[in-house]
Amino acid sequence: MFPYRHLMGHLQMKTSMKIIRVFFTAALLFLVGFNITAQKNRARDLGIPFAGEPGPLNAITDVEGVEVGHSTIIEGHGENKIGEGPVRTGVTAIFPRGKKFNPVFANWYSLNGNGEMTGTTWITESGFLETPIMITNTNSVGVVRDAVLKWYVDTNWYENEELWYTYPVVAETYDGILNDIYGFHVKEKHVFEAIENADTTAVVEGNVGGGTGMMALGFKGGIGTASRKIIISDTVYTLGVLVQANFGAKRNLTIAGVPVGRELRDTLNYVISQPAASSRNEGDGSIIVIVATDAPLLPHQLKRIVHRVPMGIALVGGKGFNGSGDIFLSFSTANSNAFNRNESEMIEMLPNDHIDPLLEATVQAVEESIVNALVAAKTMKGINGNTAYGLPHDLVTDLMKKYNRYNNEKKKLNLDLSAFTGKYKINEDLQLNIMALNDHLFVTTNQQAQPLQLNWKTKDQFEGVEKPLLFSFQKNGAGSVIGVKVETGENTFSAEKIK
Repeated sequence: MFPYRHLMGHLQMKTSMKIIRVFFTAALLFLVGFNITAQKNRARDLGIPFAGEPGPLNAITDVEGVEVGHSTIIEGHGENKIGEGPVRTGVTAIFPRGKKFNPVFANWYSLNGNGEMTGTTWITESGFLETPIMITNTNSVGVVRDAVLKWYVDTNWYENEELWYTYPVVAETYDGILNDIYGFHVKEKHVFEAIENADTTAVVEGNVGGGTGMMALGFKGGIGTASRKIIISDTVYTLGVLVQANFGAKRNLTIAGVPVGRELRDTLNYVISQPAASSRNEGDGSIIVIVATDAPLLPHQLKRIVHRVPMGIALVGGKGFNGSGDIFLSFSTANSNAFNRNESEMIEMLPNDHIDPLLEATVQAVEESIVNALVAAKTMKGINGNTAYGLPHDLVTDLMKKYNRYNNEKKKLNLDLSAFTGKYKINEDLQLNIMALNDHLFVTTNQQAQPLQLNWKTKDQFEGVEKPLLFSFQKNGAGSVIGVKVETGENTFSAEKIK
């Protein structure tokens, strides 16, 4: 029997093959007013290494149908005068399936409840998220909630239902160190603006939307996002994360295992020229995390997803301090027919034994989203001259090199991996499924679903990342792949391409 089955483990899953196509989407550049410049750098651009395969945008909008929009309010400077400013705040909107009423399975979790996310009790009770997710500052939750209700009326969100009720989901973090938070500057028009700006393109990060005035882990914080493509059996799923980061103590900041906060303890510390109306201890603040996936998960499984969010936060130094509101929500865009008030519906669910890749992807994407927020955020001076400095990019890159964590892989293969994808037959009992994600091939068998990653070696050869396997693809005279030879170190096997 072909020993590859043993090398890849013993899980058994369905065997139908779907050819995976990976589409690369160009990054979008944005200008969003004062203190926000065209977004050029993300964490990976600084040589920071991350595990996992990101989607084309490396954003929550890699999950098909998810839309994100911001409204950013940056006005004035100098001494804080309540009601006049300076203003450093905004609103962020997330739509799971675009701007239409189509509820998704969802669930939520609070690591530390010193914060707010409205509408969660009905999510727990019903298992559905029926509304967009809005994120803003602490004192603007009410006006944002009311504006969403008004928008429902204006746009006929419930499609001519005569009697309807709803519980908008609005989350918050506190921006009162940089923003005139007691001036109540978020208005209905800003909520509408965030909603109208929501689309499926690249997500602007840093000092935007609800994250405009936020501070995290000793530096300027804000909005960050990331995604992962994962393979379960013969299907590729996407999981995306968006965070509003406003938490943590600088001494705990850790990036890719490097103690960045301790190394930069005397570099670019917060300047608090005059305390805000409410004091803030080191480590106080909050983080809101939204996890989206197109994998078919039910509410109890989505609860398991959000329970993994704190693991990603911990990797960058979050400790769940008393003064921090750490609240998370996850949803699945699969089962688009699930919500029905009158009829029974058939739904799909992944087996619990198969969701480990999604749990791991959650941890990975949360970690990278937070670091992306720090990298994107620019130095901001707010009320009373209070200042939060942006993470110093050059110093972080130097620290990655100092600790041997720098990732200098810049090049792309420029290789059409689709030529190698397909189904290969070794014998009547054993077949290989070969799929492509980004610059890698992944292999499963009809007897084992856990994928093995292959990296390009030379020409038509790929080698196993974790297993001593060499795949040499054979081509015909026309250059088409017709088979593959697999060397395990002890044995050699040949497989014919059949699809």
